[in-house]
Amino acid sequence: MLAVLETLDNGKPIREARDIDIPLAARHFYFHAGAAQLMEAELPGRVPLGVCGQIIPWNFPLLMLAWKIAPALAMGNAVVLKPAEFTPLSALCFAGLCGQAGVPPGVVNILTGDGRTGAALAAHPGIDKIAFTGSTAVGRQLREVTAGTGKALTLELGGKSPVIVFEDADLDSAVEGIVDGLWFNQGEVCCAGSRLIVQEGVAERFHDKLKARMETLRVGDPLDKAIDVGAIVDPSQRERIAGLVAGAAGEGGTVWHAPAALPEQGCYYSPTLITGLGQSSPLMQEEIFGPVLVSATFRTPAEAVALANDSRYGLAASIWSETIGVALDVAPQLAAGVVWINGANMFDAAAPFGGLRESGFGREGGWEGLWAYTKHAGPPLPKLRPLKAAVARSDPGDGIEAIDRTHKHFIGGRQARPDGGTVYPITAPDGRLIGEAARGNRKDIRNAVEAARKAQGGWAARPGHGRAQILYYIAENLSARAAAFADRIAALTGNTADAAQAEVAGSIDRLFTWAAWADKCDGRVKDVPIRGLALALRRPVGVIGALCPEEAPLLGLISCLGPALALGNSCVLVPSGVAPLAATDFIQVLETSDVPAGTVNIVTGPQAELAPHLAGHMDVDACWCFGAAPLSAVVEHAAAGNLKRSWVSHGRTRDWLSPAAEGADFRDAATEVQTVWVPWGA
Repeated sequence: MLAVLETLDNGKPIREARDIDIPLAARHFYFHAGAAQLMEAELPGRVPLGVCGQIIPWNFPLLMLAWKIAPALAMGNAVVLKPAEFTPLSALCFAGLCGQAGVPPGVVNILTGDGRTGAALAAHPGIDKIAFTGSTAVGRQLREVTAGTGKALTLELGGKSPVIVFEDADLDSAVEGIVDGLWFNQGEVCCAGSRLIVQEGVAERFHDKLKARMETLRVGDPLDKAIDVGAIVDPSQRERIAGLVAGAAGEGGTVWHAPAALPEQGCYYSPTLITGLGQSSPLMQEEIFGPVLVSATFRTPAEAVALANDSRYGLAASIWSETIGVALDVAPQLAAGVVWINGANMFDAAAPFGGLRESGFGREGGWEGLWAYTKHAGPPLPKLRPLKAAVARSDPGDGIEAIDRTHKHFIGGRQARPDGGTVYPITAPDGRLIGEAARGNRKDIRNAVEAARKAQGGWAARPGHGRAQILYYIAENLSARAAAFADRIAALTGNTADAAQAEVAGSIDRLFTWAAWADKCDGRVKDVPIRGLALALRRPVGVIGALCPEEAPLLGLISCLGPALALGNSCVLVPSGVAPLAATDFIQVLETSDVPAGTVNIVTGPQAELAPHLAGHMDVDACWCFGAAPLSAVVEHAAAGNLKRSWVSHGRTRDWLSPAAEGADFRDAATEVQTVWVPWGA
């Protein structure tokens, strides 16, 4: 019954609904039922988020429902799920199954409607989390709507997944992989392998094999069990596909349609191959969401990686090569949350799935997906009481430095004057002028991000042990100047000498902690039902921008720097705007600690002025904010531009000297999970 409902609603071949969608949906409920039993043991100190709003698309109505509802219920949440307006039938049928299964009233709620219903759900103050699967455009709107509200958010969005075929690949198997990866569900799959990148030496032969296979694909009534490609979900979607393909000829592309006989009535489109397009073509860059494959060629593995990563998306990728060393070398270089080696469309409830870049953030499946439906137990963190700049006295007093010194930015391994040529006064709590700091602006942030991007690849390529050595060296050099830093912190904050010394000691200890973690933040091997395995790897986020805590001028800075560097990221840090001189003094420690140029960049200035530029920069991969509550909203809203990950405090503070300030949250924020599927067999 469920398979028939899916096919009637969506147009997918009933064979796929019966043999793939329904069994995999059931698998998710079985896996997450076990996770519910193990929650206390495996996720100690975690509790349910509360009420989760869930919005799912029309391409896999029941399967997406299972991906959302199963982990939410397993962790003890209630859900309000809105199915797509095109495909509500299986969700309504599922509501009946919940009643038969004894689910208490109000735990699972199904709410039908169009986009306005979803918008109302996302904006409701009683919702604690939004989980969305759908288009990138709507995902961006949800990021903006939820900015500053404190709602948790996970997004699984569009994709333009590359399929890389090396000349040593089993070409016949690769052809079948493309059939499974693209023409499955008529190509209406977010992770569809719609971008073929084939090595030049075998391109012509591979295209011939692919066309021969495409000629055998059967298009027709999706209720016919012999059909390979069913109907497009809606006339508007078919028109969009046809419109995109029509533009290919004008861009120099060669369009080849499979000679499949199409039914006279219904929304059908022939499997299509397009070659000869440039990388800037909309067909090469935009998600088509239909049975259309575009193809390009490459010569070297490095060129293949560059072509594959030339996309604003980062959901999935497929690599075909009989040389496993080549495949495993290329896989971690790809900007994709999931990589399949010699395969396509492998999914399981135990393996995390999700994207990078504009394909969204967060993971579904495995313990990684369950974590996103929980929060720390205990009362909320206390509200932040930030440092406030004192009004400067008319007489500078005796706090001013003996030599007139303007504290500069640190960009690309060098101290840099502010682009705007302006400074601002730094005062002690009693109004004494202590010094002047550079007042950063948009161009300073731009320069810092450029330096960070240039350095990040080389830093991430270092083994964890090598990164640990640098962090230990920073700690040693900071220790040698501990007394001077304690004096500086006491002058900036008005804290007692003991408190200032404790902050310096905590900073040194934190560097040692993150040096220890540099070679120990491991992934997991997932038990998946294939002849092979799935590796959930921890990889760096990339360039991290951080608005550091105001209340801990040195320790807060190092609490951001430590996890970022240890786990392979470069960073752009905006230190306490009220007390930045501890950070500018720290520049001298960095300069003597063999830190590669551009790996750490520090831009000083009022955080409220710099936050929009840092969070909105399109080449920043994640932005952290530990400042005042309004800054959290600014960061989350600006992050919607390229859908970068954001981690904000919503105006709450933490004890920066406690173990919680170096816990698992920081490791998770500094890494992405990339799932690499490696099947085997003779």
